[in-house]
Amino acid sequence: MYSFMGGGLFCAGVGNILLIVSTATDYWMQYRQSSNYMHQGLWRYCMPGKCFTHNDNIAHLDATRALMILSLLACFIGIIIGIMAFIHYSSFDRFDKTFAAGILFFISCFLVFLAMAVYTGVTINYYGKRYGNWRFSWSYIIGWVSVVLTFFSGKVWRVHHLKQQQEYSYGNILELKMFLTALRLIGDYEELPKN
Repeated sequence: MYSFMGGGLFCAGVGNILLIVSTATDYWMQYRQSSNYMHQGLWRYCMPGKCFTHNDNIAHLDATRALMILSLLACFIGIIIGIMAFIHYSSFDRFDKTFAAGILFFISCFLVFLAMAVYTGVTINYYGKRYGNWRFSWSYIIGWVSVVLTFFSGKVWRVHHLKQQQEYSYGNILELKMFLTALRLIGDYEELPKN
């Protein structure tokens, strides 16, 4: 079971690193303008030899940035809680760490998916009509890969949580059966004739 949890943590860790790289780099989109290839990210746009920050408050970029940062935070907190569950950290014993980690990874996946959908929709509608020769680039693709990785890590932790619940309930059933058997034996013992 620990290899299962380790695999979920590995997916989440790689997904979080890819989220950082995707958010920080300037290769979300490339396009050709006046015989030069230009590229842009969430924070800057670059021409050959120099880069400039986005000075305008472009709504879709602001929304994408905010969603990516929130996703990073959710994934990072999920990793911390997952490590606590993996090493059986004893504080907060009533706090189900496997469930919380899985939910945080799903939240991270949802936020990245939302960010990518906003960026994709606006980019296709705006740049698709304005520039004929444009394409999404590797930072954008890494963002979609992180959606998949955070989804799988959430799924792994959710399955682990369900298996943990089944083992817990099965253990309770066994204890109940043992208790009832003991009561039956005591009842049989009391019914024996006494000399």
